[in-house]
Amino acid sequence: MTAWILPLAVGTATGILSACGVGGGTLLLVYLTSFAGVEQSLAQGINLLYFLPAAALALPSHVKNGYVDKTCLLPAVGAGLAAAVLGAVLATGLEEGILRRLFGLFLAVVGLRELFSPSGGGSDSPPE
Repeated sequence: MTAWILPLAVGTATGILSACGVGGGTLLLVYLTSFAGVEQSLAQGINLLYFLPAAALALPSHVKNGYVDKTCLLPAVGAGLAAAVLGAVLATGLEEGILRRLFGLFLAVVGLRELFSPSGGGSDSPPE
């Protein structure tokens, strides 16, 4: 009867983190694959569907605060869509174990970058 409480709490927390730009989608993938027992490729699909409303709700706030560089918006959207299609095609052609290892490698690289980069891997100030 209460099996929905933990997924609801994780979805809420990762949604808030996603809206703040912290990488809630990555945390959602870790939860789905490590704790909920969802296959990696299905978890990635769920994450993509989950990201759309989270991003749409966060976008007005980011625009208002000056965190959206409108000059690179269209090229970034185009590149993001192309990369998403390419990634989906590649992910569906890979074995589950390989996909998990690649995702683990991605997390390690991002974590090391955040840990050792002087500015924490990014900038907290809006573009000039």
